[in-house]
Amino acid sequence: MSGLGRVETRTAVVATPADPLRLVGGGVLTHVEVAYETYGDLAPARDNVVLVAHALTGDAHAAGHHGDPSRRGWWDNLIGPGRAVDTDRFFVVSPNLLGGCRGTTGPSSTDPATGAPYGPDFPDLHVRDLVEVHRRLLGVLGVGRLHAGVGGSLGGMQVLQWLADEPGRLDRAVLVAATSLLTAENIGFSAIAREAITSDPDYRGGRYAEVGVRPDRGLKVARMAAHLTYVSAQGLEEKYGRAGIEGYLQHQGDVFVDRFDAGSYLVLTRLLDSFDPFADPAFAPAVAGGAPRVLLISFDSDWRFGTAHSARIAEHLGAAGLAVRHHEVASPWGHDSFLLRPPGYHELVADFLVER
Repeated sequence: MSGLGRVETRTAVVATPADPLRLVGGGVLTHVEVAYETYGDLAPARDNVVLVAHALTGDAHAAGHHGDPSRRGWWDNLIGPGRAVDTDRFFVVSPNLLGGCRGTTGPSSTDPATGAPYGPDFPDLHVRDLVEVHRRLLGVLGVGRLHAGVGGSLGGMQVLQWLADEPGRLDRAVLVAATSLLTAENIGFSAIAREAITSDPDYRGGRYAEVGVRPDRGLKVARMAAHLTYVSAQGLEEKYGRAGIEGYLQHQGDVFVDRFDAGSYLVLTRLLDSFDPFADPAFAPAVAGGAPRVLLISFDSDWRFGTAHSARIAEHLGAAGLAVRHHEVASPWGHDSFLLRPPGYHELVADFLVER
């Protein structure tokens, strides 16, 4: 199976002055664009739609390529003809998330009120705001009910939020290496990353774009520190060892600053830190309003959002009356396992999506 061929990223406008996006935190966005890709064909009954939600620093380009077959989408091993999310069977919608910097409105976008980049004036977000943008996109595409929502890490958190916001719209949900509540350790890592960015002299109080500079040094350090938490000790030893780890992290940092915005990193990590859906007394009753089947997958070497995180989600959703399955998959690659193919993982997803 060679995977998808050339694909295209498109953009849709999902909020206007006449129909603004009102955020959970009270902010209002009068113009919102969202980048997205689609794969496969929409069935005449429009009942084969799978929404794919990406992680913290992902984008809309989940599968296929943009002209260079050697540079493929971030979940290309999972999405495509004959793959776990089979594009011969499903119409896959892969949107970029609000607050990002890869084609969807975020801190580096122009504020219509000032004509300058939002920068630090971009409003705080909640996972519900990300989901609302994706719901609006589906409306533009003429899509109603979803066969499934599939997401890894922050993508899984978005799918979890879907279950409460529109519980009757998803038939099934797949949450991979996700969490419903960050630990103090996780929040600590994010705080270190944000400090690296905001203490960079080129941060300029968040208005770096207005003066033509970027806090690349701080963003690089933030990425280096974060990336170290996405992999396991065993994986690092086997692949890079003591002599190679510094060069590996330097490379990860350098590549990251070429494709991501520091302001987006700040906004999205704060969003992660504050996510606590089961603390909302209305969340469980809302989830119980639908009847989707839920598949949770965790990895035994993931120490960022490990098995205990998925078990907590399973406990709460099960208590709300949902049909929930949780599988721990053996993998040497840590949190990044959700982007790879440890034995049994893709088979779990494939079987779940097609079962009667």
